Amino acid sequence: MCQLLGLNCKNPTDATFSFSGFAQRAGVTDHHADGWGIAFFEGSEQDRGLRHFIDHLPASTSPVAELIRKYPIKSRNVISHIRKATQGKITLENSHPFLRELWGRHWIFAHNGDLHDFNPRLSGRFEPVGNTDSERAFCYLSDQMVEAFGYTEPCIEKVFSLLERISPEIAEHGTFNFCLSNGQALFSYATTKLHWLVREYPFQPAHLIDLDVKVDFSEVTTPQDRVAVITTEPLTHNESWTAYQPGEMILFQHGKPIKYALTRVERLIREADNPLLKRITKADQY
Repeated sequence: MCQLLGLNCKNPTDATFSFSGFAQRAGVTDHHADGWGIAFFEGSEQDRGLRHFIDHLPASTSPVAELIRKYPIKSRNVISHIRKATQGKITLENSHPFLRELWGRHWIFAHNGDLHDFNPRLSGRFEPVGNTDSERAFCYLSDQMVEAFGYTEPCIEKVFSLLERISPEIAEHGTFNFCLSNGQALFSYATTKLHWLVREYPFQPAHLIDLDVKVDFSEVTTPQDRVAVITTEPLTHNESWTAYQPGEMILFQHGKPIKYALTRVERLIREADNPLLKRITKADQY
């Protein structure tokens, strides 16, 4: 399956350490080599500015990824994705994160999973550019936000409540793990694999799993810093990662989780009661 990386930070933070290890999984230490992308918010105090880079080449060899590894990313919200294609061709338009504008803000979305027979009716406000189930799900979520709130921006707690209701409906169609951000906060959801941790004072050293690289965060941070890292599989050997429960949704802001919900996914309950019903998709095999 694809892999996700998300960072939500109290202060603008350098994402190079996490991204460098994550990118190795795109063809070096793992086989997620069907494209990659990263989007991160910069600019004003409202974090409305966005940089968005995608490539259909593997992140481990992509010249664009090499640029990002050398770029001094300083952001409060970052989402990156490495792709193992299950639906849609290996093309630039099918590379995550996907981007849409709503309520005067950029929204970025990346998905890990494989949704079957998922063809929701869309209003025409948001339409897929490529042909992935992931972008279709993003357009549907965006549509539902407009249906619920119109064109007046709601608070992030109301968006969370809407996602809490809609996400398990989408998860009936298959594996649905995602990260979503508008620069104010980072929404995350998992039906299978997703992990998170918070780095805060007193900071400790961390050693990457996929590269022989170690950083002592106490030397490059201040006591006021705090960073939440969300990823499909843990990135480091020596830190304590927390696995999401199936159907769990977590909202991160200012570098920490601020809201949790455990949704009821009927498909997962049926499969737990009768393992013969479990459908093993390509996303589960990779």
